[in-house]
Amino acid sequence: MTQSGLDVLLSQSSEILHGKKVGIVTHAAAIDRNLRSSIEAIGTIPGIQILKIFGPEHGLHGQAQDLIGVADQEARGIQTQVVSLYGKNFESLKPTVEQLQDLDFLVIDLQDIGARFYTFQATMKYSLEVALPMGLDVLVLDRPNPIGGLQVEGPGVCKGFESFVGVHSIAVRHAMTIGELASLYQKNIAMQNPGAKLGQLHIVACQNWETDRYFDECKLPWVLPSPNMPTLQTAIVYPGQCLLEGTNLSEGRGTTRPFEICGAPWIDGIGLSQRMNQLDLPGVKFRPVWFRPTFQKHAGIDCGGVQIHVLDAKRYAPVRTSLALLIQMRNESPERFGWRSEIYEFVSDPIAIDLLFGSSKERLAIEQGRTWEQIAESWTAQEEAFRDQSKEHWIYPR
Repeated sequence: MTQSGLDVLLSQSSEILHGKKVGIVTHAAAIDRNLRSSIEAIGTIPGIQILKIFGPEHGLHGQAQDLIGVADQEARGIQTQVVSLYGKNFESLKPTVEQLQDLDFLVIDLQDIGARFYTFQATMKYSLEVALPMGLDVLVLDRPNPIGGLQVEGPGVCKGFESFVGVHSIAVRHAMTIGELASLYQKNIAMQNPGAKLGQLHIVACQNWETDRYFDECKLPWVLPSPNMPTLQTAIVYPGQCLLEGTNLSEGRGTTRPFEICGAPWIDGIGLSQRMNQLDLPGVKFRPVWFRPTFQKHAGIDCGGVQIHVLDAKRYAPVRTSLALLIQMRNESPERFGWRSEIYEFVSDPIAIDLLFGSSKERLAIEQGRTWEQIAESWTAQEEAFRDQSKEHWIYPR
């Protein structure tokens, strides 16, 4: 039976926080085995004082939709102030030195889902970048990567394309836990601050998690970490399907199956599903659907498209699959298809699709008519290099 870092802290190593003044970066999905929030559970440690709580994108309670700024608030049920780390501008994404200066420890407990552009691990990196150089110790409570720790997939981030959905050049599907990423980010911070006396990074590892396990194999309770991540099935397709955020195609927000369902008013779902199934992509089949989003893209308008049915998650390649799907949907009606041009995660240039891919290479290749196989072939060397880079930060054997 897998134990999260929070469960291990409470049962084996809570003395590190005895009598300490702490801040906690956390959200609704950070729970212990008994469904207590990390705030409530950590609050039982003898003598601890929780002085600040920091909430990431979507808010501490996970109620806000994507790209919606969250105001500072009070945590329901306790009197501690909650500081939003996702406000109205880029500066709001980091805690300030003043907000951290009275703490003995900053505790980070966030449930990542294994994709570079899922922003909770970015919030962790930004928090480390402030806390460690000021000499503040940080305790990261690790959690399983819900989609396993074996399959690395997709490109990294090129210089000039860094953003909140690409804070470091890691693969789209990075196959690391949030604790392992913390180790990688700590090394980067140390390189950027030569000679500085940094705070210590402590990582409480999970117990009994094996890297070939998906979340349902861990026997841990699933709590949706964001409004459009309701199930493990959503997380499995997300590393590819989030790319549709960079287009005018619906990624299924406003439906009960976000990211699994996608399309647009001009898409022929029957023809699209047939063409996708003819590609014989591993571990997946496509079914035609018609849907009417209740909000966001094409709200209130009937859309045609497909639902992704993952039949074998451990063979399924989400980034390659969604690249092929994006190209097929673009080819359906090139004159109606468009790249998203609005400000995305506080950035207006580069555009959203380039931030998500980590460069303009994929967009330009698509516009030039290259196949998904030709584009994905260029990722292989990057994937191998990132896997080699990540090895020194592995907590769990591969």
